[in-house]
Order: sequence, then structure tokens, then C-alpha cells
Amino acid sequence: MPHAGKINAVVFDVGRVIVQWDMRILFAKLFDDPAELDWFCAHVVTETWHGQHDAGRPIGEMVAERIRAFPEYRVAIEAYRDRWLETIPGVVPGVSDLIEALSARGVPLYAITNFGTDFWAQFRPTQPVLDHFRDIVVSGREALVKPGSAIFRLATQRFGHAPERMLFIDDSLANVEAAARLGWHTHHFRDAGALGAEFSARGLL
Repeated sequence: MPHAGKINAVVFDVGRVIVQWDMRILFAKLFDDPAELDWFCAHVVTETWHGQHDAGRPIGEMVAERIRAFPEYRVAIEAYRDRWLETIPGVVPGVSDLIEALSARGVPLYAITNFGTDFWAQFRPTQPVLDHFRDIVVSGREALVKPGSAIFRLATQRFGHAPERMLFIDDSLANVEAAARLGWHTHHFRDAGALGAEFSARGLL
């Protein structure tokens, strides 16, 4: 992979890069029938539906609308609003250590995350590792989501570094490709080992 050009800042995604996220973990506690669990996650509370919250829609409004559409699932839909933190089983192994190491070396750290404002308010206090970040662009606050180019352009303005001087890390190939088209250096995240090797190859660690 090319490593031309000095990287002045590292920009992380949050979900499935810094922390794990799986909504089925919550709903598996609420459904005894695996087939019904599958159907619910495919048709009622889906990642696509959740994406409205990432784009700025209040979760309370979304939940009320969904209950009208699926009244028999009121309890599970309300649980998504009230117990959302249970969809995060823990951190992604090794990534927090990399963040700590970069911070210790004085590397400016930032994040761009597709995250709704209501859930972000619940989540942010649970992750002190994010204290190392100088700024975090949260999609729900801006009503802009990845992989749209507008959120990357906003981040460039906010972070104060040129795209060609930033390394963007995301588990979504679509998001990585969107950033690359705008001139960012990118890393398609799979695990901390490969990410650490990338940092070493670029002289960041």
C-alpha cells in the first residue's frame, strides 16, 4: 500500500472500530424463538431503520412511529430506546491501546461517527478513551452521515488538517472509499493487529 506523504492526524470511526456493536445482543434477551428474533431484526428494528437516528431524527419519534406500525412488538421496540447500551458488548480488542499509544506520542486524534444524538448522550460517558480525541464529528448533530461527502468536508474544516495529511479508519468499505475519493489516506479496519501495522508502516508508532 502507498505511504507517500506525512500523516499529521488520525481519524477514527467509533462503532465496530473502537467499540463492538450488535443490536441482536439486546433482542436475544427478549425473544425465545430464534426465528422470531431473525424476523424482528430483519423487518422491525433494523440497521437501516436505525440509520434515521444517525441522520438526526430523534429516537423517541422513531420509536413511537414504529410502535404504531408494529404494536405487537411495543416492548422490544421500547427496549431499543431504553436499553440501547446493551447493544455494545465491549470494546474492540486492542484498539484502545493503539489510541493511548498515539496520544502518548502527541498524534492529533479525531473521529467521524454515524451516531444519533440521543444514543451518543448515553454512550459517550461510558468511553473515557474518547477523551484523547480533540474533536468528534457526530452525524446526528450535523444531520450528515457517512458515506456522504458533506460530512468528510465538514470534518476537514473542523479538524484543520488537509485530507492528504489525515488517515481515516473505518470498518465500512463504502465509507473508506468515500474518504479516499476526497483525498484522504484510508485504512479499511478489520482488527487491531493490521491497524497497528499500518501505524508502524507510516511512522506513527
